[in-house]
Amino acid sequence: MQGIYETLALALLATTLGALLAVPICFLAARNLMSTNPLTYAIYVIVRTLLNFFRSIEALIIAIVLLSLSVWVRSWDASADVHTTAALGKLYSEVIEGIDPGPIEAVRATGANWLQTVRYAVIPQIVPTFTSLTIYRWDINIRSSTIIGFVGGGGIGFYLWQWIVLGDYQAVSSAFISIAIVVIIMDYVSARLRERLN
Repeated sequence: MQGIYETLALALLATTLGALLAVPICFLAARNLMSTNPLTYAIYVIVRTLLNFFRSIEALIIAIVLLSLSVWVRSWDASADVHTTAALGKLYSEVIEGIDPGPIEAVRATGANWLQTVRYAVIPQIVPTFTSLTIYRWDINIRSSTIIGFVGGGGIGFYLWQWIVLGDYQAVSSAFISIAIVVIIMDYVSARLRERLN
């Protein structure tokens, strides 16, 4: 139970921090908001490229690199934060690019600056979808944290690795059943929450 609790807590922490970092970044990665002049377009290209780069590297690889460099005490937190920020930043920016352009044009026509355009024309259209994507990402992070635990990231994966090494197959079976139950419950709960938000 302690391993499951740690897994859920680590996944929630990584998702929360990743989402908080992704929100300001996603506005800079949205073409419809950043193509008004050459400077903002250059920022868009740089941010979008960085998001694609970090999103393409699996959290497990980032965790292994950080562990080998002894950069982070909890490499799972760092690797999941980086990967979650990049993945959510990309998804959030695509949501922004798909919104109705009418309110943006109307707000800009009043002489609003970039921040006012985001506040009054973009945010009201994106909140439900952002929430849904964040819940889905938490579900993904729970599953990922089990694998990351194998390289010392903590949670049930860490205990599972110890039990495999010790040959305690009764504990290994209990861990597999616990992981399956948690994933099934989280999948059901997140699906219901996403349905209610959409």
